[in-house]
Amino acid sequence: MDRIEQFSTIAHDIGDIFRYISIGTAVPLVVAVIYREWDMILPMASVPATLFLLGTLFARVPRQEREAPLSTALMAVALIWLISALVSALPFTLGLGVPYLDGVFEAMSGWTDTGLTMMRSVEDLPRTLLFWRSLMQWLGGVGIVAFTIAMASRTGLTQFRLYRSEGRSEALMPSVVATGLEMWKIYLVLTVASIGLILLSGVSLWDSVNIALSAISTGGFSVHSEGIPFYNNPLLEVLIVPVMIAGALPFKLYYLLYRRKGVRFFDDQQARLLFILVALGIVVIAWDLVTLSATDIATAVRQALFMSAAAVTSTGFQTASPNEWASVTVLFLSMLIVIGGASGSTAGGIKLSRVVLGFQSLLWWFRRMFVSGKVLVPFKYGGRVIPKNVADLEVSRNMLVIMLYFLTIFIATVLVMHLQPTSFDSSNVIFEVVSAMCNNGMTAGFVSPDMADPAKVLFIAIMWIGRLEIIPVIMLFMGVFKGFE
Repeated sequence: MDRIEQFSTIAHDIGDIFRYISIGTAVPLVVAVIYREWDMILPMASVPATLFLLGTLFARVPRQEREAPLSTALMAVALIWLISALVSALPFTLGLGVPYLDGVFEAMSGWTDTGLTMMRSVEDLPRTLLFWRSLMQWLGGVGIVAFTIAMASRTGLTQFRLYRSEGRSEALMPSVVATGLEMWKIYLVLTVASIGLILLSGVSLWDSVNIALSAISTGGFSVHSEGIPFYNNPLLEVLIVPVMIAGALPFKLYYLLYRRKGVRFFDDQQARLLFILVALGIVVIAWDLVTLSATDIATAVRQALFMSAAAVTSTGFQTASPNEWASVTVLFLSMLIVIGGASGSTAGGIKLSRVVLGFQSLLWWFRRMFVSGKVLVPFKYGGRVIPKNVADLEVSRNMLVIMLYFLTIFIATVLVMHLQPTSFDSSNVIFEVVSAMCNNGMTAGFVSPDMADPAKVLFIAIMWIGRLEIIPVIMLFMGVFKGFE
């Protein structure tokens, strides 16, 4: 089957996704009208108009009456996210005149919930674009495909494969449509509750909405160049922490608690590990700040609480610059960022479930070494005994993804150091690459509009690869250059 014939099996579904997502991208036009930013109407309208046009063109591709294989679904999802970022850059270029590459960087950072920015002065941006940045993160938190499936109310093998290819594995309900709808109900409730919680800090409604959209999606864009330190509000920092954690917990846990399935909050392995890592981060970072950076205890604890929570939840908010910290503290923070939040959440990183599975698989392998080859050592995960053939396959897949994450980080770091020679300490460069790869968004100041264009392209690719958990992007390039068979 050639590339065109293979693509035609899924082109109609890609078209539907673009047309439905165009509806969501039209929301900032309401903000433009409310704040009378008439000069932003056309630049902002270019996004839904272009996505709808592309969707219509894709939908008119003659459809092959066969089911799209998994390889094509993986390729399609990678293509959808890339095109969404390319189109979403238009308002920044048409409305502000920024270089198109910087606009693509901003859009990719938004859709992938990263939070790194190319904007020199966020305060100078029109409110339409400030909201657009927050909205991209909010929509990207659950996923473009998940958003579309919930709106379209269509299900089938192709939709299920697209959903899984986006890095979604949770199954709250029997069908993928029902699961998508339940996730969005949970997401909306969490968002509204987050806005109300942040309002208690005394910040304005405008700021509260944008902070909440970024925090619950574990993004990191802010409406001020200084970010959260702009407010100099300890209460705000404390209130943002539970919002970030809420976005990084598995949505399936909320569903089970709501349905009263008899599940206790800390029975969930990912939830337990998340809180353990935050607590560990507070202790280690506070200790390092006091002993290595001569920070007073109160400030050290305040920064450690916020930064450790932001790191583990892959949220780009920060109250301190890692560039001012000792290298060992920066590397420890990088470790928390790499791990990331829970599967089935809005967080990035390797995911807590993979860490748990990886640790349990190592124990399983070691136990098997100390017994006779005829003795069957059961593999237990999630309270269930997994058959050996299934366990071997899933453990291998899990370790493959973890290995690919670290390999990508290593290669990207070497490339960045060649493309962008800098006076920054190597630990800060590693930190920046890890932040982009794990869709965190914290920065030591290395990523800036002054970077060379090849370095910007590399970071765009890193954010894209990290959000889709590597495999879909690999499949896209394999499909383009080698075909799908």
